[in-house]
Amino acid sequence: MKSKLSPRQQRILSFIQEFMDDHQYPPTVRDIQSGCEVSSTSVVDYNLQKLQQMGYLKREREVSRGIALIGEGLKDSRRDIVRIPIMGSIAAGEPLQVPDAPTHADQSYDTVDLTSSLTKDRQDLFALRVKGTSMIDALVADGDLVILERAFDARDGDMVAAWLDGSEETTLKRFYLEGDMVRLQPENETMEPIRVPAKDVSVRGRVVGVVRSL
Repeated sequence: MKSKLSPRQQRILSFIQEFMDDHQYPPTVRDIQSGCEVSSTSVVDYNLQKLQQMGYLKREREVSRGIALIGEGLKDSRRDIVRIPIMGSIAAGEPLQVPDAPTHADQSYDTVDLTSSLTKDRQDLFALRVKGTSMIDALVADGDLVILERAFDARDGDMVAAWLDGSEETTLKRFYLEGDMVRLQPENETMEPIRVPAKDVSVRGRVVGVVRSL
C-alpha cells in the first residue's frame, strides 16, 4: 500500500503522524497546509480524501480536528495509539450511558485515536462530546471532546461527569463534597453552582484530558 502514495501524500501522512505525536491531538487542514507548504486547503482536502480511500485515516469533515489515523497510517507513528470510544454527548437532560468495559470500543461507537503519552496507560477510558459552555473558563468549549477515566468517586476539585438522580441528567462540573451535600461548580462566571444531597449524585467518570474541536 505504501507504493500507492504520492510524495505529497506521504509528506502529509508523515506530518499528521508527527503532529499527533507532538500535540496528542490531530492537526487542522490549515495546519497541514502550512506545515507541508501546500498551495491551498483544497489541495490538502483532496489528498486527505485519497489517504482516507486507501485506509490510512478517517475524517469527520464537519469537525475541525476530525482526523484519526487508522490501519497503515498507524504503523510509522513513533508512539502507541490508543483508540477511545466516543460514547455520546454530555449535556443537560441526556442520560450518560457507560458500558462495563469502555476500553473495548463497540462497533456502534465512534472513536478517537490518542497517543499513549496522553492516556498515560490509564485503563477504562471513554470520551464524551461537550455541549454547552459551563466549563468554558477551564478551556473546555462547546464541541470539544473530554476524555474520562471510568470512576465512581472523586476528590475536591476534580472535573467529573456527574449523574443527578433528581433531574435524571448528567453534567460536567468540578466536584466538591461539603458535609452531606455536593457542590457541582461550573467554570463559567455567569453560571451558579449546583448543590444537591450527596446521596443524589453519582460520579460516572473523571476528566483526564481534552481534545479541542478548534
